Amino acid sequence: MTAAPRLVAFDLDDTLAPSKSPVDPRVAEQLVALASRVEVAIISGGRMAQFQAQVVDRLPGAPDALAHMHLLPTCGTQYWRHDGDAFRALYERDLTDDEKSRALAAVEVEARRLGYWEERTWGPILEDRGSQITFSALGQAAPVDAKKAWDPTSEKKSALRDAVAARLPDLEVRSGGSTSVDITRRGIDKAYGMRQLAEQTGIDLADMVFYGDRLDPDGNDYPVREMGVACVAVDGWEDTAAKLDVLIPSLPAR
Repeated sequence: MTAAPRLVAFDLDDTLAPSKSPVDPRVAEQLVALASRVEVAIISGGRMAQFQAQVVDRLPGAPDALAHMHLLPTCGTQYWRHDGDAFRALYERDLTDDEKSRALAAVEVEARRLGYWEERTWGPILEDRGSQITFSALGQAAPVDAKKAWDPTSEKKSALRDAVAARLPDLEVRSGGSTSVDITRRGIDKAYGMRQLAEQTGIDLADMVFYGDRLDPDGNDYPVREMGVACVAVDGWEDTAAKLDVLIPSLPAR
């Protein structure tokens, strides 16, 4: 890891918070403290409304911190910055109607063929996030314990990803969170988001650090590691918080 990073980036689910859950007050305070020292970025598969509910709404008295936060929903296919009043999109790489319809059809066909189309779900299995199509095996609002039990080895997600990718050679198909597969335009993933961070901030990739729980070759954080950015593997938000307890005091305040 670079000795004194100028930007610290994070995955969201299972890195800063349990899947689809708000960040713990401890992590919220750490993010504000970190933003008083460096730029802070969050790159994850969820849509912007999820970032708002899980993170932004939980930050304690953080108007100054928001100016130093970079939010990249749907795996970097969108980029949002705070303009003093609210977060606004700098870009959104939306899929075309044809790309969306083919992606939705392919993932449903293959999930049913493989026996992964569940009858008991919590919310919709398929979601159009504009710049990303997401398959969530148990639905968008499934409880964390159920998600963890569905595919503990990631075997199901990997099989589904490979099957869908074969049907959609012109699109990017990735294993997402604990029960999800994400589909975006080709070449747009978390590595793309990191390159956009470098372009927008003027901070070199060598001066960035990324924290993620899925840095393995099948994980959706892996493109960041593969591109050579310094990465810190974590096992849940508690592990992230413990590592930030060490990192934050080592960074000078602005």
